[in-house]
Amino acid sequence: MTHTTATAAPSAFTAAGAAPLTSLIAAILKRAADGYDAWLEHVRPAAGCTRPIRLAGTLDTVTEHTGEIQATASTADMPDGVLYKACGNRRHKVCPSCAYTYQGDAFQLIRAGLIGGKTVPDSVAAHPAVFATFTAPSFGQVHTRHIRRHSCRDRSRCTCRPDPCHARSHGTAETCPHGVTLTCFARHEIDDPRLGQPLCLDCYDHDAHVVWNHQAGELWRRTKQAIERHLNHTARRRGLPPVRVAHGKVAEYQARGAVHFHAVLRLDGHDPDDPTTPVAPPTGLTALDLQAAVQHAAVTIAHSALGHPGKPEGWPIGWGDQTKVTIITMTGADPLTDGMVAGYLAKYATKGTEITGHTSRRLDDHSATLYAHPDGTHTERLIAAAWNLGEHPDWTGLRRWAHMLGFGGHFLTKGRRYSITFTYLRQARTLHALHRRAPATGPEPEEIDCQDHVDSETTLVVGRLTYAGTGWHTTADALLANTAADQARRRRQAGREELADEFAHPAQLQAA
Repeated sequence: MTHTTATAAPSAFTAAGAAPLTSLIAAILKRAADGYDAWLEHVRPAAGCTRPIRLAGTLDTVTEHTGEIQATASTADMPDGVLYKACGNRRHKVCPSCAYTYQGDAFQLIRAGLIGGKTVPDSVAAHPAVFATFTAPSFGQVHTRHIRRHSCRDRSRCTCRPDPCHARSHGTAETCPHGVTLTCFARHEIDDPRLGQPLCLDCYDHDAHVVWNHQAGELWRRTKQAIERHLNHTARRRGLPPVRVAHGKVAEYQARGAVHFHAVLRLDGHDPDDPTTPVAPPTGLTALDLQAAVQHAAVTIAHSALGHPGKPEGWPIGWGDQTKVTIITMTGADPLTDGMVAGYLAKYATKGTEITGHTSRRLDDHSATLYAHPDGTHTERLIAAAWNLGEHPDWTGLRRWAHMLGFGGHFLTKGRRYSITFTYLRQARTLHALHRRAPATGPEPEEIDCQDHVDSETTLVVGRLTYAGTGWHTTADALLANTAADQARRRRQAGREELADEFAHPAQLQAA
């Protein structure tokens, strides 16, 4: 089995070394004339993927209770002799198609925890909830884009006029020990490459930066515990039963390479007879109490990282002073709705270190020399700090996550009681696809219950599959699969726009 690779990225068809145009057209025509419809249906599950995984082997249909093999299918009898599976990468820069699916799942997961649905009780919509942003502390002065008051509607495309970056009168300009004047009078645009870069690279504490990234997950765990302790202390003072806090959280890199967290925190009651089901909190606690608990924890919780030969006393780990906590509400002059919060978190769930200009995979002794330079750029110094500190046996995790600037946590996490799981959403999507392909036997259900389907299953499909390669066989296959997937996405988008228009103009529909 060949392991040649062709990706569906646009550059695959224009970069040097790609197949000549005449050869590409010939390959497309050959594929179109040789069972194209069957091939397209075969690759549909991974059609939009940039680098799909190819699997070879057999698939056995087995009776669940007896273990009897009813039928066996071999990939050798399928188009191309392999099964195609989407890579599933969540990062948009790596695979836009898989990231789009992950982003949609993240949106549903976060939103279900705010308004219910998909096995989450609808009653959670009445629970107090806040949206909080936890930032890293300062490790040195960096170029910033500070706006006192935004007048734009979309912060990602902000056109507001910023203040000067680090303005001081010339008579009081501060000079660092390395002879760099720590001033900047520029009003940085949103795409200015200087944003996040230190004013003096030698003054910036790169070691503390990567250690903080590495310890951010532990800091969050302690903060979550402190929020619940503060709320339960308040509840006891008011003679109320204990409460719990459920959360959904996304990690995002700032331009300087420090991780910060966006989190939805929902206040729940506690039923000792049914601890897994979210129940309403006591009426004596409100969203203001939840907001106060989060703010209190953000300014009080801190710990010291384990000592290192380069810093025996360890590093202090705590939040920065830009923590922001907003109550989620559907009404008011400036509402923060469930859709806004879910969309915001889902967007950042597909991003990684791209904002810093670094997108490598896990490093080894050889590749580390390509990206880590103690006297290089800001990002190269961060990678070098993680790699060098990680040489100590107690800090090997820094080397493992040097390509992520020290951060080794998941980019989207949630409490067990907060919402559904990604597994549930994947199963629901699979069952929906099976339902669409099966002959119609009645009205389509509004929502497919995965558990009901599992309980009614009498057969299993057991795969004996091995890795056969990564990517499409040819550039022509990549182009055809990507084009078909793009057309399907456009059809879905057109359908969504039609539905949105119908809901926005119900009176016109009635008149028609």
